[in-house]
Amino acid sequence: MSSVDRFETSTEEEREAAVTAAAGAVRRGELVVIPTDTVYGIAADAFSHDSVKALLEAKGRGRDMPPPVLVSAATTLDALAEGVPTWARALVEQFWPGPLTVVCRQQASLMWDLGETRGTVAVRMPDDEVALAVLERTGPLAVSSANTTGLPAATDADQAEEMLGDSVSVIVDAGTSPGGEASTIIDCTVPEGRVLRLGALSVETLNAALEEHGVVLADED
Repeated sequence: MSSVDRFETSTEEEREAAVTAAAGAVRRGELVVIPTDTVYGIAADAFSHDSVKALLEAKGRGRDMPPPVLVSAATTLDALAEGVPTWARALVEQFWPGPLTVVCRQQASLMWDLGETRGTVAVRMPDDEVALAVLERTGPLAVSSANTTGLPAATDADQAEEMLGDSVSVIVDAGTSPGGEASTIIDCTVPEGRVLRLGALSVETLNAALEEHGVVLADED
């Protein structure tokens, strides 16, 4: 078994220690595993080229599969993305924090390298107190599901450690993920919007929220 540092979050003191350890590791350029409202995630400083590269390598992914970015506040979206359509903002307002990832045009001034993004960035605000506490201290994190490519995403810390323990320095153990299902990903760079991946939010739920905007999301298929 790996020698990764694991932190429980059962008490307020434990949670503070866990958040401090995870944020410190991220600032040192290391990888960490954190809980989210969907599945566990492996996280890296979004603005560290080496850390993002290490994240992709840990998962066994290439640059053609760039990780999404998690944020602690909806207002951060405008710091990372430009040209966000009104209907996408309506979805963010209704479903953040929550299992909704929006793919937008990234701000051209951003000095980062998430992989072959084609000028886009996928952003989400998770509905998880521990994840948000870490994000508040670190700023935006590149976060992908805690698993090696081809295997199911980890829904608890044991599964995450089994797959990624040799690649991360800190694992925050908050029990079993309440969601267990990945977020729904929406492409907001096309006028009508498009579902890139179905997850915890159904197309029907999203389209109900978009009715007044005259937008009907199309499935990827």
